[in-house]
Amino acid sequence: MEEVKQHNETHLKSSEALRDIVIGMSDGLTVPFALAAGLSGAVSSSAIIVIAGIAEIAAGSIAMGLGGYLAGKTEQDHYKSEQKKEYDEVEHLRHVEIQETKEFFANIGLSPQLQDQATEEIAKDKDRWVDFMMKYELGLEKPDPKRATKSALNIGLSYIAGGIIPLSPYFFISQSNDALKISVVATLLCLFIFGFFKSRMTGVNPLWGAIRVTLIGAVAAAAAFGVAKLFEH
Repeated sequence: MEEVKQHNETHLKSSEALRDIVIGMSDGLTVPFALAAGLSGAVSSSAIIVIAGIAEIAAGSIAMGLGGYLAGKTEQDHYKSEQKKEYDEVEHLRHVEIQETKEFFANIGLSPQLQDQATEEIAKDKDRWVDFMMKYELGLEKPDPKRATKSALNIGLSYIAGGIIPLSPYFFISQSNDALKISVVATLLCLFIFGFFKSRMTGVNPLWGAIRVTLIGAVAAAAAFGVAKLFEH
């Protein structure tokens, strides 16, 4: 008897939470790192950099979190607006909606008879019909009502977590140039690991993805350090 081999799906099922964490963490690692590097080129006291870094992380996390909240609210408002229009069309332009529903079934290969049967069945329940049209005609998925709040928290906390890494050496080393050396090593290592796993989860070549993310952080920090040195002179 021939053995049936089990097929394991390897497709990525990306979550909205994962996307938020990637957004917050990538900016959290890069922006405070560039700020600390830039200030290290201008001042010798780590205490000043710590204060500025904490202020930047606080402001950055709030701004990023607010951006995520507004994006989530905009998505909800857009869905509600389109849903209201769809209910109005089902109520007052029923013949048009029936034709659009039939066209959908025709496009997926159903026979005319099955098109009529499927459309008639869906049109019996107004709510189900509107949900169907929202998803398959407009391509809109119903958003999570708590999505905006979750997005704000995920992005904001991820930004803080990422921002603490480049700033942490300055808490323990008084000379900024000495702290910068450790910050560079720690941050670039974290950027490499972060880029590797992010690329692996999104189906991109992990090594190239890690190198690309690391280079972006390094270039940003080097540019900030160079500008600070330039203005210092």
